[in-house]
Amino acid sequence: MATDFFQRQAAAQRSTAWLVFLFSMAVVSIVGAVALVAAIYMQSQMREPRSLADYPQQWIVPLVAAGVALLIIVLGSIFKTSELTLGGGTRVAESLGGKRIFPNSQDAVERRLLNIVEEMAIASGTPVPPVFILEESGINAFAAGYSPSDAVLGITRGCAEQLTRDELQGVIAHEFSHILNGDMRMSIRLIGILYGILMIGLAGQFILRSLAYSGPRRSRGDSKGSGQVIVLILAIAIAAIVLGYLGMFFGNLIKAAVSRQREFLADASAVQFTRNPSGIAGALKRIGGSTAGSKLKTANAAEASHMYFSQGVWEGISGLWATHPPLAKRILAIEPNWDGKFLAAAVPAASLAAEGTSGFAAASVSDAASSADADVPIAVVDHAAEQIGEPTRQHGHYAAQIIRDLPTELLEDVHDPYGSRAIIYGLLLDKDPSVRQSQLLTLEQNAAADVLQLVLKRMPMIDALDIRARLPLVDMSLPALRSMSPSQFQNFQRCFVRLAKADQKIELFEWMLAQVLLRHLRPQFEPVRQTPVRYYGLQRFSHECSVLLSTVASAGNPQATAREAFEQASQHLPELSLAYQAPQSDALDRLMPILAKLNQVAAKHRGRVVDACAAAICADQQVKWQEAELLRGISDLLDCPMPPLLVDSAA
Repeated sequence: MATDFFQRQAAAQRSTAWLVFLFSMAVVSIVGAVALVAAIYMQSQMREPRSLADYPQQWIVPLVAAGVALLIIVLGSIFKTSELTLGGGTRVAESLGGKRIFPNSQDAVERRLLNIVEEMAIASGTPVPPVFILEESGINAFAAGYSPSDAVLGITRGCAEQLTRDELQGVIAHEFSHILNGDMRMSIRLIGILYGILMIGLAGQFILRSLAYSGPRRSRGDSKGSGQVIVLILAIAIAAIVLGYLGMFFGNLIKAAVSRQREFLADASAVQFTRNPSGIAGALKRIGGSTAGSKLKTANAAEASHMYFSQGVWEGISGLWATHPPLAKRILAIEPNWDGKFLAAAVPAASLAAEGTSGFAAASVSDAASSADADVPIAVVDHAAEQIGEPTRQHGHYAAQIIRDLPTELLEDVHDPYGSRAIIYGLLLDKDPSVRQSQLLTLEQNAAADVLQLVLKRMPMIDALDIRARLPLVDMSLPALRSMSPSQFQNFQRCFVRLAKADQKIELFEWMLAQVLLRHLRPQFEPVRQTPVRYYGLQRFSHECSVLLSTVASAGNPQATAREAFEQASQHLPELSLAYQAPQSDALDRLMPILAKLNQVAAKHRGRVVDACAAAICADQQVKWQEAELLRGISDLLDCPMPPLLVDSAA
């Protein structure tokens, strides 16, 4: 299996545990400091120079102060984490001033950027994320979200305009590695957790501003006592601000501790993906040679400093707070023979047309573009799990070829909110004329009239699509579909479900396409709980694995063949007591809850389940492209992103 991918996932889990430990130590230090300040104050108020030990009741004030500080930190972290959970990556991008680039944008700079993102997503087997542009002259980027389903990419205007296509590919590949490696979830949690540490300082600033705005109030009723109260409140505010700087110190140290090595890893993954070290190295050199560098001016830049492609805020005189390694070290790690010179010249936007729209497309796609009617070589599917989370430049070529081979009309439609709905409806239309007629009647009763007309117009093109273009087309539709209003989404979901069930016997491949789409689309419109890793083995999941493997083995096979396929698949999970489950009418309804349970297992073992599914598909020594794409869909539903299957990968 894809050992490196699963090792990186495990490393991300360990980083999260390390983050929790560091946060706990910071909280203990800050709460202890609050108690100490309160104790010193109480000591100073005593008329006689005696210790607090002689007055046990005086400890109440330091203890209350410590309790209040702890409550502020905890509530602040809960508030920010809840806010980010609801908004996901979109909330982070918007807080940094990002503006959504809509898929049908006609701006040359934005079109080039979106094209690169689409290629990278299809090549890596992940949904195409929405892209936000930050109107900043610095060269920087970030990926934010809890999972690939709600991930977004943020790119500064300087990055989009000043880099060559190869350099921009390197930056985007770096950000996709954060998506694949599980870094995003840790990074967005870091924002929420550290916000609590900063809350004490923010509370002090609020008190200070309140006193300043209220101004001096004098009246006959003023007394010495009220003046002392004001002095006391002022002292509390100043102490809170000072302690807030202590929180900021710890927060920046924690961000630096958990993010530096992940940046080296993301650089290496980007080079592996693009097979073009000069791309990402060139981007880093341009940052070093740019007047603006990679710095961001937005007010909230420091909050997400650990998420950027390069250092986005001031890292302190000593560099102790630096969340990223120095540029020179990163460049030398990629190009050991670098001469130490940065690149100062920016690439004018006018040269975009000369670069072409697809950098990956320069190389030919060999046998991967052959007829979908042919069988897939057994070795391609049998070893498919080894490619999970490990896209290569070959996959990039393949993705560019897929996009280039799509009819122009479909390519335009999939980038439009109305057109993308028509494309998805068209993908669900059955080949059987009687069933199709029933489905069209369903659309006539539920879908918008212009969407229905577009479905009818595009049906011949959709019917002629290569089976391998269907899953990429679903992924490409996601950014446009995410721009629907909540009411439009509800209507779309209703039509979608009714179309899928119109023939009363939805096929497994159709079901998989439906689940992949809805799974990646729902986080935009509905609160979706993030799935934590709760199990580090499959021992409790014999029933779930039995149902899944039985369903895959039974797809298009007679029962005798299905049983044999199930037995071969079972050999990949020897620690489980698996039993073949005969197909039932509600098998597909039972499958999604089962996949949801399996998603709570560590990534390494989910990969083993995908490997077992591949064995079930290959058992009859004959694999159709529909079965191969089915495997990719199941892998997606198990959060094990699988790149496109290339027929020449068996060589």
